[in-house]
Amino acid sequence: MNPVFNQHISIDFLNNISLTIKREDLIHPFVSGNKFRKLKYNLLQAKAENKQTLLTFGGAFSNHIAAVAYAGKEQGLKTIGIIRGDELFDKIEENPTLKFAQENGMQFEFISREAYRLKNEDSFIENLKEKFGDFYLVPEGGTNELAVKGCEEILTDEDVAFDYVCCAVGTGGTISGLINSSKENQKVLGFPALKGDFLTDEIRIFAKKDNWNLISDYHFGGYGKINLELIEFINAFFEENKVPLDPIYTGKMVFGVIDLIRKNYFPAHSKILLIHTGGLQGIEGMNLKLKQKKIPILKIDD
Repeated sequence: MNPVFNQHISIDFLNNISLTIKREDLIHPFVSGNKFRKLKYNLLQAKAENKQTLLTFGGAFSNHIAAVAYAGKEQGLKTIGIIRGDELFDKIEENPTLKFAQENGMQFEFISREAYRLKNEDSFIENLKEKFGDFYLVPEGGTNELAVKGCEEILTDEDVAFDYVCCAVGTGGTISGLINSSKENQKVLGFPALKGDFLTDEIRIFAKKDNWNLISDYHFGGYGKINLELIEFINAFFEENKVPLDPIYTGKMVFGVIDLIRKNYFPAHSKILLIHTGGLQGIEGMNLKLKQKKIPILKIDD
């Protein structure tokens, strides 16, 4: 585990608002950000139960799939990925995420999108046990009580001075952990990467406080959707601050926060902490898509 630090963000129009980003993306070279936090106690539990195999779910460019594959290898555990999209079975070499996971020992089971919707049903899980034997089940995106426990460790004593804590939201585990460990004077703002209002109910399962709100105006059309405006923003942010942002989660969250600052959403003298949840491994796959469409690619280094 590498040390995480808070980095001040320099933007001309901030005026009297302070903006800082917590560099959780640097916590581990391959299991970065919230994936490290979510897997920490799940891996300990798997070993406590003497499990030899981790089984989980994800899509073609899933940060979670890549993280589980590497973490499993590092911990001496077999890994199985149930992948959404049966058309992907012969496209592993073309997909940086799946290729990375396979190179780190993950076994794949590609299933149709229709079948994937049944992944939480008891009969579906029983069929997987019949096929693969005993395993430790890690939910899609990694969110469960143990994942939330890990995410509660993101905020530290040095963060008490911040008025707002902002993060991207996928399955709701990270923001739930932040809510639980936040102080009474803090407001936690979540920026969903997906369309829909279902996340509120998911978060309420784990969150123990009411000092939070979801801002659903910055998903750019839905999960995995991006446009030229977002690409240009992410690249300009990198040029100015030397902080790479992923286009699926953190990039949209940072875009949203800065847009809200422009719109005077935050009171004067607010101190805002952005949580960088990692996810940079997905940039390579996104850039392949952008090149095919002849659209400018995302910068991840100088």
